[in-house]
Amino acid sequence: MKRLLTDPTVKFFVSVLGLFAIFIFLRELQHIFIPLVIAYFMFFFFEPLNTFLERHKIPLGIVIFIDIVLTASLLYGVSRVIIDSLIQFGEQVPLYEQKLNRIVSDTAKSFEIKDYSLTHFNIARVLKKLDYSVLASGVFESTLSVVTSVLLVLFFFIFISSGHEKTLQAIRARFVEKELKSSLKKMKREHKNSPLEDEHTTYDEENFETITHQREETLQRTSRDITEQVQKYIITKFLISLSVGLVMGFILWAFDVEFFIIWAAFAVILNFIPNIGSVISVIMPALMTLVQYESFGYAFLVTAVLVVVQNIIGNIIEPKIFGNRLGLNPLVILLSLLLWGYLWGIVGMFISVPLTAIIKIIISNSSSRNMRFITHLMSN
Repeated sequence: MKRLLTDPTVKFFVSVLGLFAIFIFLRELQHIFIPLVIAYFMFFFFEPLNTFLERHKIPLGIVIFIDIVLTASLLYGVSRVIIDSLIQFGEQVPLYEQKLNRIVSDTAKSFEIKDYSLTHFNIARVLKKLDYSVLASGVFESTLSVVTSVLLVLFFFIFISSGHEKTLQAIRARFVEKELKSSLKKMKREHKNSPLEDEHTTYDEENFETITHQREETLQRTSRDITEQVQKYIITKFLISLSVGLVMGFILWAFDVEFFIIWAAFAVILNFIPNIGSVISVIMPALMTLVQYESFGYAFLVTAVLVVVQNIIGNIIEPKIFGNRLGLNPLVILLSLLLWGYLWGIVGMFISVPLTAIIKIIISNSSSRNMRFITHLMSN
């Protein structure tokens, strides 16, 4: 039985089955893990501010309250801008309906399409076929789910902020002190009957202290690296996304595209999704330009400029920055986007890169050759 468990093929398939079990576990309990992970990211983001406040003798409860107020203020400010713009957009919907009807009808006639539904296209007739009761129910459930998730994130954040150090101490006790004490007892038993017992005991104790110090340094370095990498990713990604939004907003303003603030805000948000987000952020203002000016040529010009900007930032500037900061292989980033998107949906896509960077940091400190091999595959 022992020989069977040490067989490389058996170990490989057992590991694969274990990974599948973990993926199923994460997917089935995503309503718990997603708020927990987001709350931990919030903790990492506010960690420098919290350390500064605690250094000035500010009580932990007040520090957590300040973090929550800052988060709520940011969410309120962003949502207020977007909602106000969407209200203005809603007021113009009848005009855009008429323009869209003309665009579809004229295009169908220019290609000599005889289908009556296209040559006499009417978006209102299409919308009448929708089941608004199902749509309203979906909107209500989505809104309730978002509110519940936000409250759960704040709930987790409060307890993470107060219990993070205790968690590190528990990990240290499990993976440093306990294992090394058992190792020391084993070494003492091996040298118990040796004529140089005293010398061996002194050497073992010194060796124990050295290994303990090394393992504690490894644990502290891992914790520090995770915190720094998450902070760097969030701050750098936010600045890059903000730059993308500002540049796209300026371009749309220069081309006199209406509601450019909405499209710029969506560009900032969607840029957190690697690859896919930038495509969606270009499609929406392109459609707006087409409906507003009823000109394929003008819409193509605006789209081309936006695509060039997105390619320069997304394929040249951003990979250069994150290639140096995170050290992740671009193929790994793409695969992580697909994997976490499958497990946790749109939220998984948003947090796929920092999660993958954390996994890389953890396994890079392993002494296993297989783990080192995986680390090299993930590295840029």
